[in-house]
Amino acid sequence: MRIRIGTRNSPLALWQAQCVADLLRYHGAETELIPIETKGDKVLHTSIAKIGSKGVFTEELEEKLRNKEIDIAVHSAKDLPSALAEDLEIIAFTEREQVNDVVISFQPHNTLESKKPLKIGTSSTRRTALLRRFYPHHLVTDMRGNLQTRLRKLQEGACDAILLAYAGVHRMNYHHLIVQHLSTDCFTPAVGQGSIAVEASVSIPLRMRALVRAAVNHVPTEICLKTERAFLRAMNGGCSVPVFGFAHFTHQQLNMVGGIVSLDGSELIKSSFESPALEAFEKATELAQRILENGGAQILARIKSVGL
Repeated sequence: MRIRIGTRNSPLALWQAQCVADLLRYHGAETELIPIETKGDKVLHTSIAKIGSKGVFTEELEEKLRNKEIDIAVHSAKDLPSALAEDLEIIAFTEREQVNDVVISFQPHNTLESKKPLKIGTSSTRRTALLRRFYPHHLVTDMRGNLQTRLRKLQEGACDAILLAYAGVHRMNYHHLIVQHLSTDCFTPAVGQGSIAVEASVSIPLRMRALVRAAVNHVPTEICLKTERAFLRAMNGGCSVPVFGFAHFTHQQLNMVGGIVSLDGSELIKSSFESPALEAFEKATELAQRILENGGAQILARIKSVGL
């Protein structure tokens, strides 16, 4: 069986697509990578929030799925909108890597604990808001582009350090630039962070769908990420809204923490639950409702009023 894999054409996206291709080939499939440029890759001088939060890195790949120009699309799971169109579905999630955020810099002392105010680069509203809450003496600067572009900007002095997900830094072998690992207690990750998602049309041949799931899907990760996505959907959050959520298993129980932080970092509403996996999706929706009722709805309304 030959499977055409659509992917963004950044080095990290190609690495992720190649990872999926390797898993598929191990299970006997032939694969072809088809790089596709997305809106998020083309527009680098505007923040993601201003471009629009839905489908910034996925829209063009989804059109190729609909036109049957590719069989599957590979994404960073955190880039996928919380709700997909009815004709599309996520059919697999890779085993999740370490989920935390990290600080990278060419200067080992440029950590967030530095008393000296630093210029910190990030394109994430979640990271920006959390920086403003926990480290308000640092200056946040918008930093778009792939990892290699950001590193070049860092080297040229555009900022002192960059805040990124560990998974991408690890996959691109830049461990030596990590100067600080951030706790998930303060910097709770974005929904889906650390996993690769495989998207397909609902009309994908059943034999192909079964092969992709057998080769790629990690069931514990799938349960956790679907729980997080249920929470995000109920929060009505997108990638430009500083909503966070992280689910993981402990002793056969699923634990999840989720919340929202205001853009200026002054308000943070957070809650959690523990439940059996079978009840997790329902509990995730209840978690979102609890956060919205406790002030989250007001934070979302203010964010939407400024156009994010």
